Amino acid sequence: MIRKLIVCMSLLAAPGLVLAAGGEAHLERANIDISNEASLQRGAKYFVNYCLGCHSAKYVRYNRLALDLGLTEDQLVKNLMYTGERPFDTMDNAIPQVDSANWFGRTPPDLSLTARARGADWVYSFLKSFYIDASKPTGTNNLVLQGASMPHVLWDLQGVQKAVFRTETGPDGNPHEVFDGFELVHPGRLSPEEFDDVASDLTAFLTYISEPVQLQRQSLGIKVILFLVVLFLFAFLFKKELWKDVR
Repeated sequence: MIRKLIVCMSLLAAPGLVLAAGGEAHLERANIDISNEASLQRGAKYFVNYCLGCHSAKYVRYNRLALDLGLTEDQLVKNLMYTGERPFDTMDNAIPQVDSANWFGRTPPDLSLTARARGADWVYSFLKSFYIDASKPTGTNNLVLQGASMPHVLWDLQGVQKAVFRTETGPDGNPHEVFDGFELVHPGRLSPEEFDDVASDLTAFLTYISEPVQLQRQSLGIKVILFLVVLFLFAFLFKKELWKDVR
């Protein structure tokens, strides 16, 4: 797998995405399924190849990752372990913090809890909305996170796009620019639909690592609810039997 020593994240807005000057982007629904093991495996691959160069996931251990994603230790070592020497190591980034801070102006954040803090829709939308901006040092900007210092590392998959804005007059009578859509300048290796799948898989993986226990928690929650339903039925029948002779 080809290694990318840079940050990960980009966003391709849906037709309904609107952004006014000074406003906030409407986020696209991620519609992820963290119980989909194959999706998480693909997301782990994209994370390691495109994100782990600069970003860390210091709260995630490789052996826990293998256990939850249904991977053998051999598959783990061959396909995912580029920055760790032992299966119980955490997912640390490959570039020293000093170098990454000099390159990007700040140390790229750890991504362990990003999806939990921002939400899956934010991550998914961010991954799809990089666009050309010659005024930025990286040559790109992002609709969801204006002024993002990271480059568009998924450009070879998504392609290069520019943001199209239209001018509208606001209630105050002043003109302002409103986002009107993306225009593909150079196509990537994937179709828009295929890139959506990549963004979805990567979002699912980031959502999983933000709370690895959530699958077990959800499963336990269902069992507890079923137990309470059965308990309620027995309690109701017992109450009827106990009070049947009471007038």
